[in-house]
Amino acid sequence: MIDDASGVDVFESLRRYLGSVAYRLLGSVADAEDVLQEAWLRWRSTDRSKVEEPRAFLTTVVTRLCYDQLGSARVRREAYYGEWLPEPLVSEEDTPAHLAELGEEVSMALLAVLEQLTPAERTAFVLHDVFSIGFEEIAGSLDRTPDATRQLASRARRRVKTGGRRGAVDQVAHRQVVSAFATAATEGDLQGLVALLDPDVVWHSDGGGIVSAGVRPILGADKVSRLVAGLYAKFLGPANVTGSPVLVNGEPGLAWHDAEGRVLGVIAFAVEDGRITAAYTVVNPEKLTHVTQLTVTS
Repeated sequence: MIDDASGVDVFESLRRYLGSVAYRLLGSVADAEDVLQEAWLRWRSTDRSKVEEPRAFLTTVVTRLCYDQLGSARVRREAYYGEWLPEPLVSEEDTPAHLAELGEEVSMALLAVLEQLTPAERTAFVLHDVFSIGFEEIAGSLDRTPDATRQLASRARRRVKTGGRRGAVDQVAHRQVVSAFATAATEGDLQGLVALLDPDVVWHSDGGGIVSAGVRPILGADKVSRLVAGLYAKFLGPANVTGSPVLVNGEPGLAWHDAEGRVLGVIAFAVEDGRITAAYTVVNPEKLTHVTQLTVTS
């Protein structure tokens, strides 16, 4: 039997995993934290003597809470000012364990594509393709049959593929492209930027109506290169604002911060064949509250 003390230990041992499930389903750190809080309350009030598999039980609880949120979240995001982007996970660490924990599955590019799925498709795809959970277990969370759940995941997989999900990119090559981009942008080197951008590159921005940002995506290497050069000249010109390499959802990206290390914006990149195919810029301060201050070196 799982008593109160061991119940806390069980939940805490699964917190990171459950948070990862919630974040990948919702694309929001704040919403994922709310789900974890509600899941804890339900776990605390559950007759745990009847729970044989705590991990499976809590996965189902978190899944159902997220599934309920996805419908209302879609309505809120349709009314959002400008383009809605997922909240980025930012880290300065580059350890094998850290990369394995995040990986390509939670890249900003994939999370953006997942926004195009229905709540049921997204849930089936994430649980099965990312977490390798069986269709019978997923079906119980969605109140569907296993066959119907399998079809949902298959349909989601096709839509994700059509939406441009790519295979894993070599981290060294990705970092080299991002570093070259930062250098060219800082120097205002338009030719250098164009050389690093795919001709059909798409620049996404999310300011949430709080901070100035593009309302619609910018398309094409020429337009994006001019936009980037202008943004760097305007926002990174002041001596107290600095751009730094970071990991954004497990992949090399950039963040700019003030003299105290407070993050003001984050850029994630999709890279293919040595060129940037998409960039995701988050400057909405409400989506950066969870990002810890960066280390500032003099």
